[in-house]
Amino acid sequence: MEEGYSYQRMKEDLARLCEQFPFLYVETIGHSVAGRGIPVVRLGTGPNEIHYNAAMHANEWITAPLLMRFLEEAACAFMQGSCYRGKDMRQIFSETSLWAVPMVNPDGVDLVHTAPCHFENWKANLRGVDLNDQFPAHWEEERARRTVQLPGERDYGGEAPLTEPEAVALARFTSLHDFQLVMALHTQGREIYWNYRDLEPPGSEAIAYRFAQVSGYKAVKLTDSDAGYKDWFIQEFGRPGFTVEVGWGTNPLPPDLLPQLYEEVADILLEGLTVCMNRFGPPTYTD
Repeated sequence: MEEGYSYQRMKEDLARLCEQFPFLYVETIGHSVAGRGIPVVRLGTGPNEIHYNAAMHANEWITAPLLMRFLEEAACAFMQGSCYRGKDMRQIFSETSLWAVPMVNPDGVDLVHTAPCHFENWKANLRGVDLNDQFPAHWEEERARRTVQLPGERDYGGEAPLTEPEAVALARFTSLHDFQLVMALHTQGREIYWNYRDLEPPGSEAIAYRFAQVSGYKAVKLTDSDAGYKDWFIQEFGRPGFTVEVGWGTNPLPPDLLPQLYEEVADILLEGLTVCMNRFGPPTYTD
């Protein structure tokens, strides 16, 4: 992991996982600006659909191997009929199907890794559009708030919502499914964002505090933030949507933090799978 985690590395890992776990299903939900396929992996056969995504921001690429490791360890436990971190994976995946997109922004990730000059701060896609400012959820207000009017490394939301193929692919894919919950992995801050303009359904806050309880992260009610994937999902579908800001530090987080970050976030990813199984207790409020 010293060199990071490229799109090619992800494809190789996906091929290996599909060979090792033939029950995994992989398809392409769309293509990036440069024509790279954006894969989604399904694990489970249950009727309750859950969606996780990662690496929407280029310099937050470390979320991709985090999600890939979770897929591998969950698939291994499922195949062996064993528990993973105390959870019966065969029971979970008989009731739930996880659809995971490990790398929403493959062009941006590879730009951060391979560009000849310094692109450490690059969050956007290849056209300089911030994909998490691309969704039609009060997009105009977010654009005015950002004040960034030209393409660049971050915070430019494009000329209109859903102009970028990566955002279009994710929105279309989401609309074709019946997701009970979605979660977008970002870095950093050790925070969990769970609300959007009071449109979130009852229970979202309790779920967020459960995530906080198992991870040590802080559940945060955001204001003055629009046009993100989580925002759009809550607005359009009225179901729980979350952004998890993994880890602490300056992006891009160093690769040697991956084991620590996985320990922080693995139980959040597990708990997210059990939402439809009514396994959450009451919220635990912390300072």
